[in-house]
This record gives sequence, C-alpha cells and structure tokens, in this order.
Amino acid sequence: MVAGAPEIFDRKLIRSRRDRAVRASPVLPDFLLARVADDFVDRLSIVRREFPCAVSLGAYHGLVAERLRSLSTIGEIIDVEASTGCLALSAGPRVGADEEALPFAAQSLDLVVSGLALHLVNDLPGTLIQINRALKPDGLLLAALLGGETLKELREAWLIAEDELLGGASPRVAPFADVRELGGLLQRAGFALPVADSDSVCVTYASPIALMQDIKAMGASNMLTERRRTPVTRGLLFRAAQIYQQRFGLPGGRVPATFEIVTLTGWAPHEGQPKPLRPGSSAVSLADILKPSPKGPLARE
Repeated sequence: MVAGAPEIFDRKLIRSRRDRAVRASPVLPDFLLARVADDFVDRLSIVRREFPCAVSLGAYHGLVAERLRSLSTIGEIIDVEASTGCLALSAGPRVGADEEALPFAAQSLDLVVSGLALHLVNDLPGTLIQINRALKPDGLLLAALLGGETLKELREAWLIAEDELLGGASPRVAPFADVRELGGLLQRAGFALPVADSDSVCVTYASPIALMQDIKAMGASNMLTERRRTPVTRGLLFRAAQIYQQRFGLPGGRVPATFEIVTLTGWAPHEGQPKPLRPGSSAVSLADILKPSPKGPLARE
C-alpha cells in the first residue's frame, strides 16, 4: 500500500473472517458472485481475441475462474486470494497473495478479472496501477466492485438505532465509491478506453436478521478499521432490525437489500488501439446529433 493511503479496511480481519466462514461451512453464499461471473462470461465471449494467461484477483472460492474456463479464448486462469481457507476451495492454479501486492512481473498477464474484491482494498488507485503494470500491452482488466448504493437500507437502520440507543453512530457498512469516481480512477491508473457501468440488484430476505446472517456467512461483516470495538448488544441488534423492517419492509413481511455492482473495463495501452478524435475534427457537430427530429416523439406540432 502506498505510504499515506488511508487504512479504511482491516485487511487482516477480512482474511481471518473469510477463513472462519470457510471453517463454519465450505458452502459459501455466492449468489452475487455467480451473477458477476455470468456477466463476465457474456462480456468476454464477444471479445475477439485470446487471453493465454489470466488472473482472477480476489478469487474468493474460485467461482469466477470456474465459469470463465468455459470460454475457449481463455487459457490458464490463476486464482489469487489472501484467505488460505477460501484459496483451498479453488479448483485450479492458485496463488496466496493480497490484492494490494500483486506477485506478477510487468507485462506478464493477458487478462485480469476481479469479482467483488477491489472495493475492499485500501489503496485502490495503487492496486489499479499494479494491475496495469502487470498486463501486457492491449491486456484487459474486467472488474466488478460494490458501489455506493450497496446496503443503503442496512446502513440507515444501523445509524438510526445507534443514535437512539448510544447517542452516536459508528461506521458499520463500508463506504463504497460511486460509478463516476471509479471510472475516473481507471483513467488515473493509465488504462486506455476506460468504461464504468452500474447495475442495481435488489435481493429480498425473510427478515433483516436473515440478511445480517448472510453477510456474516460470506465473511463480509463489519471490517472497517474505525469500527466500534465493543460487542453488539441484543437490544441494539433488534432495534436496528425493527427500524429496517418499519422503513423498508415489503408486503408479506420480507425486506429488500440493495446491491449496486459497478463493472470496470480498461485496456493496457497499446499503439494499435483506437484513438479519440481531435476536438473539432468531426464532420458532424454534436448539436446536430442531439437535435430532435421533427417527426420524433419530442417534436411539437
């Protein structure tokens, strides 16, 4: 991690909680990761080039690499994961390493994918720079991160409950970045043709407690460095659940949980890549393109 970068996440705690989740059950909740993995397959299936050497960074239990092995255009896929418990579940080549310290030589990889891992690094700009350096010219980064709208309902419920019972709130849900910030980081890290897009996923649970249990089973409960260190009392837990139910409950008693998935795409620079046109060189003005047609739905009689 770059000196001076804020330590938002307790990386050691993240590893230990993932290890503990694996010990509790080798079947980890992965419905979001499965969605991301299928999306990666769809995106890469239309890319007309081969990727002989690929890395799945922050591999969790290896699901992304497992799905991508169905593509004939991808050769070897190496899972990289800091949790030894999760890494033991991977079925293919694997390397134990932290996402913030990549153990790969410069220009050694054709493809880096990352499924729901990079939003938990402390130095995301530095990590993106390392990925760019490790990619061969015209190599591809495809990463999915949780965005700023993720678990907004749970965040609000905890803030209100702690303020009521403790006279002040502590951070309990990670501060995820928004899609514009993440797209800007790709540019700062030197990626060519950067694209960031966002997809909001709503998942319903039987109760707020069921949601919290699922988060714990993922090894993803509060890992913020500035978290409150005292144990959560039963009264605080049930007050947060009550507020969640009252504010966001659905007909029938279930509750929604929002997950925003931001997908980043960027290419390591290469001289053969398309270049943006010089300002003013276009034969058609933007004003003409945006001008509504007289027969269009916005035209007035």
